[in-house]
Order: sequence, then structure tokens, then C-alpha cells
Amino acid sequence: MNMQVAKNTVVTLDYSVTDLDGELVDAGQEPLVYLHGGYDDIFPMIEEAVQGKRIGESVVVKMQPDDAFGEYDADLVQLEERSQFPQELQLGMQFEGVPEDADDDEDVLIYRVTEIADDKVVLDGNHPLAGMALVFTCTVTDIRPATAEEISHGHTHDGSCDDDD
Repeated sequence: MNMQVAKNTVVTLDYSVTDLDGELVDAGQEPLVYLHGGYDDIFPMIEEAVQGKRIGESVVVKMQPDDAFGEYDADLVQLEERSQFPQELQLGMQFEGVPEDADDDEDVLIYRVTEIADDKVVLDGNHPLAGMALVFTCTVTDIRPATAEEISHGHTHDGSCDDDD
């Protein structure tokens, strides 16, 4: 059957992401499986590019930071006391935190440790790819109709989803 990517299809993409210089940013070890059709399951620009494609067809999407992980926000970098962290602190470790100017506890961000000085730790709440223009290359490897349940939930079910809401 020669399906096309359309609203309410579940699409599988083999993909890789590079920066504008061709440096690999994400090798896409796992295929990307998402529900197509404006469910915010994937970046809108990619969804637009893949619309109407068939299995085996590829697209290359150049995305500015706004289209991808956002501009780099210096306000999300925080300096904290070293004593607040576990002894075995390492660069790249991640902690959940709430930005100081957050209105409520809903705004949990993942902060990465980017610097460790004598008694201070620099935490960065930006996505590692924030501020970067990215080139997203992908090939459609599978298309199937979404189930009614997937459509009502707005995301794919890979068999491991057992939420009853």
C-alpha cells in the first residue's frame, strides 16, 4: 500500500541532525515515531516538510533557533553554591530546577552543570541545542494510520503507554 504522510498517520523517520557546518549534533540512533497532523509531536517545520511524502522519500530542513530549540537565554544560567550539590558533581550532570522568576512549580527545567569553580557551580537551563541553527535530514521509513486512541490522546502509543486518562 502506497500511503502518504497525512493528518492522523503515525510516521517513522530515520533522521540525523547537524549544525550548519555539517557537524553531527544528533545521530538519531533511535528512529523518530510521531503522530502527524499538528499535535506538536515534532517541530512544525519538519512536519510541514514531510507532509505528503511516501516511504523512502527524504527531506532536508534547515531550522533557525526559533524553529528548533529557541534562542539561547542568558537568564537561564544560574550561579549556585557548590555546597548545595552532591560530592561527586561532574560537568554535564543534570538537575531539575525551577527558574527563579517562575510563576509556579509547573516551569521545571533541566539544568546542566557547565562549570565547576572552587565554591560555585554554573547551571545552564537552556536546551543544549538552544541558539543553534540546525539541519534536520530525515527519511520516511514507515507510515500507518493512527488509532482512534492515539488521535484522542494526541500522541503515538508504542504499546508501552497504559495511561487511562
